[in-house]
Order: sequence, then C-alpha cells, then structure tokens
Amino acid sequence: MHPMRPVLAGCLSMVGLLVLSSVASAQGAVRVFAGGAVTAIAREAGEALARGSGPSVVVVTDTTGALQTRLEKERADVMFAAAPAIDALEKAGRLVPGTRVDVARALIGVGVRAGAPLPDLSTPETVRAALLKARSVAYVNPAAGGTSGTFFEGLLGRMGIAEAMKPKIVYRTQGSEVADAVAKGEAEIGITFTSELQPNPGVRVAGTLPAAIQLPTIYSAAMMATAENSAGARAFLRALAGAEGRAAVTKAGLEPVGPAR
Repeated sequence: MHPMRPVLAGCLSMVGLLVLSSVASAQGAVRVFAGGAVTAIAREAGEALARGSGPSVVVVTDTTGALQTRLEKERADVMFAAAPAIDALEKAGRLVPGTRVDVARALIGVGVRAGAPLPDLSTPETVRAALLKARSVAYVNPAAGGTSGTFFEGLLGRMGIAEAMKPKIVYRTQGSEVADAVAKGEAEIGITFTSELQPNPGVRVAGTLPAAIQLPTIYSAAMMATAENSAGARAFLRALAGAEGRAAVTKAGLEPVGPAR
C-alpha cells in the first residue's frame, strides 16, 4: 500500500465526520419564528442558550402576519409573535398547551434621522401636526402583515389625515426597513416599534406615541404542536423567560412582562 493512502483515508474520514456533525447540528437547531419587534430578543436568548451548551437556535424574522402565512409551508419549533397571533394559534390547537410565555410589552415609536430636530409627541394633536408637516413618513405596509403598520394606517384615518398623508407615505415590509429608510434620508419620520428603530445607529428614537393613540402590544412565545425539536424548544422558552431573556428585553427598549423564571 502506498504510504500516503492511510493518511489520505484518515483525512477523508475526518472530513466525513465533520460533514455529518454539521448536518446533525443543523437538524438539531431550534427553529424560531420571531416578529420584527422581538428579533433581537430571540437572537440574544438563543445565543445565551448556546453558550450554556444548549442547542443552537435559528431565528426566522418577518412580520407577524407573514410568519402566520409561512407556518403553512415552513417548519417552526417556536412561534414568538404579537399576542393576538398566539391567541389564534392557541385557539386552533396548533400550540402545545402550557408552553406559552408572555415575554415583552412593545410600544410604537417615532424615529428621525440622527441629528434631526425632534418632533413634539406630547399629545395626539401635536403628533398630527408633526405628521402633516413632515415631507415623508415611513411605516410597514399593512399588506405585509405588520402589527404597527396596520394600526398606524388606521390611525391616520381616525385622525382625518389619511388623504393628506398619501403622497408622503414610504412603505416598507418590515420595521427594520422603516429604520433604514429614515437613516438613509428616504423618509423624514419612521413609525414602528421602538425595538426596531433603536438598533439602527442612523436613527434617533424621538419617543413613543401618546397613550391615547398608542398600541401597547404583548409579545408571547410558545412551542408549536408540530415542533420537531421539542426539548430544544422548551429550553429556548426557559431561556426567554429567564434572567438573560429579560435582560435582552430591556436592552431592546421593551418592557419585560410576566414573572422571572
């Protein structure tokens, strides 16, 4: 036998083992569907889980409405989205009973480009005036299934300024894209959850909408009844409800809800 053949065979064997290990790791990952407002929280909880020798976590982010649609064709072990969506899945029997965790309370915020003057958000009247004065306003297109965009477009109608605002609207499909539009100067004002505005260094969060025209939204997570990695899903939910998960909620600019676990 050629003296290099055993070495070559050993190398090929090692490569094969690495490939198999990689495939096994991918199959063992917890697949989490996360709404845009809580994407950073899901990722941090997943990283904390992995640091503690837990399973790896793959976070799929989209609007809550889009994630509900994607569930029809894609696999998810955990759904982490606005409470009404979780309510609907629970009612339909698509979640594992007893696994639901209420995680965060999100508020709709107003973002402007870093260094720009801050609008007056003290009352519904001053917000209305700021919107009418702005050259352009970005928010999530309701057709994309975003919670904040659907609410805000309805709010424009209730304020009686929907027609006046039409030429100023800059639609985006996710809250992070709303923030990008503001940072790049494509929109003067961005309206979405504060946790989607805050991570963008080119955006300054001017504040939140006043209570009278606000939409406080609870984000909850639960294990899907069709979960392929049920043990990993439960571990992720524990991490989400634990100290590191709550710290991630606060870091994202949201309010933790429910008792620490």
